[in-house]
Amino acid sequence: MTATAPARAPARDRLLAAANELFYAEGINNVGIDRVIEHAGVAKASLYANFRSKDELVRAYLESRHEARKARMLERIERHRSARERALAVFDSVAETVAQPGYRGCPFMRAASEQPGEGPAAEVNAKARGWLRELFTSLLREAGARNAPAVAQQFVLLFDGAVVAAQLDGNVDAVRTARTMAASLLAASSQRGTRM
Repeated sequence: MTATAPARAPARDRLLAAANELFYAEGINNVGIDRVIEHAGVAKASLYANFRSKDELVRAYLESRHEARKARMLERIERHRSARERALAVFDSVAETVAQPGYRGCPFMRAASEQPGEGPAAEVNAKARGWLRELFTSLLREAGARNAPAVAQQFVLLFDGAVVAAQLDGNVDAVRTARTMAASLLAASSQRGTRM
């Protein structure tokens, strides 16, 4: 009986994995299609059979990052029963992410700086940002926050600041600081807290 070689991942998956690795490590604008194709070990025709252009590959890369981030955050939230802890769990998820070796910052912020204006990066960033605001708003409502959309916007600002500090300053404690500040905002805005 002969051993069979393990099946290779489909070309689309290999292209997306290569784009994910290269775009995140080196930047979208610094990595050409030929590098992605070579890294994925596929023929050029495979790229265009799966993605019509580099823009489509960038969109798929950012969408896969968004889906992975959503899954991590939701998994972290589901660990908690307390509405307060569920609202703050997003910061715990981010703390885990920024502490990972190879962390190079938020892929959405990096893509927005490389490709400002219209395009796939802007579209996926808008979707990811909208989802984060909605998530915070929903969690804050569950936790009894008054004017949850306004407090959610403050949570988003704390989230952004922590992510930027972790990237630019290498300060992973910034996320814990942001979590503490978010807890104070939540307490101040809760039904039992003082009016904001």
